[in-house]
Amino acid sequence: MSHFEYGAHDMRGLSTPQKLDSRQGSLRALRRLLLAGSFCISGLAAAQNAAIVNNKPIPKSKLDDIVTQLVAQGRPDTPELRTAIRDSLIMQEIFLQEAEKTGVSQQAEVKRMLENQRAEILITAYLRDHLKKHPVSDADVKTEYDKLKSQQGDREFKARHILVEKEEQAKLIIEQLKKGGNFSEIAKKESKDPGSGANGGDLDWNPAGTFVKPFSDAMVKLAKGKYTEAPVQTQFGWHVIQVDDVRDASPPPLDQVKSQITQELERRKVQKLQTDLRAKAKIQ
Repeated sequence: MSHFEYGAHDMRGLSTPQKLDSRQGSLRALRRLLLAGSFCISGLAAAQNAAIVNNKPIPKSKLDDIVTQLVAQGRPDTPELRTAIRDSLIMQEIFLQEAEKTGVSQQAEVKRMLENQRAEILITAYLRDHLKKHPVSDADVKTEYDKLKSQQGDREFKARHILVEKEEQAKLIIEQLKKGGNFSEIAKKESKDPGSGANGGDLDWNPAGTFVKPFSDAMVKLAKGKYTEAPVQTQFGWHVIQVDDVRDASPPPLDQVKSQITQELERRKVQKLQTDLRAKAKIQ
């Protein structure tokens, strides 16, 4: 009889206590297997969660989202940063659970605040989705860039002005200038423009297209160092304009201003959507 055959016959010939010991050994092995499986499951759950607070899991994805936002702002992704965020999320969850226990979420003011926050989140998500479905194309950006270039022209003006309410006031100022008055000093005393008046009417360097048409039309006709000898009217009032200097203008390259142009075009898309939706809405 071979060794393997002997083992088989020997098993069949075991007494009852021996059989029980064998079964108990099998059960212990099964329990060890199940216990090992439970450890694997619990390890998987731990890997998917940043922490578990009073049986409430905090998803690891929540921690990862915060890290992604901070990295985008220039923070390095370090173990210390993740530990700090995890601790913050744990305390947030502890406070949240306590707040739920006290029933503050049922207070009228809290309900209003939560509803307002919900509305803000939903609107932001809706607008983001709208822009994703109707994106600003590179062609759109290029068209807008070319338009801005043509509006800017090939010159920039360093101008200053004096703004007053009435034409007669502007005429009196022009008479003072003809008699040798200092433009900057008169502007500080007389100009109603809160942005430039205190600086002697200085508007710094700008292309003509920056200003409203009556202002720019008068300004571009002036030689360096000259001022308007007749008041200029705009929707803001009456102006006396002086050109301190003129220089050639070169627009920034498209790549340098692409993001700003894209943002502006997206703003216009949202504005148009707002106008269209309001026109279709039934408002009583």
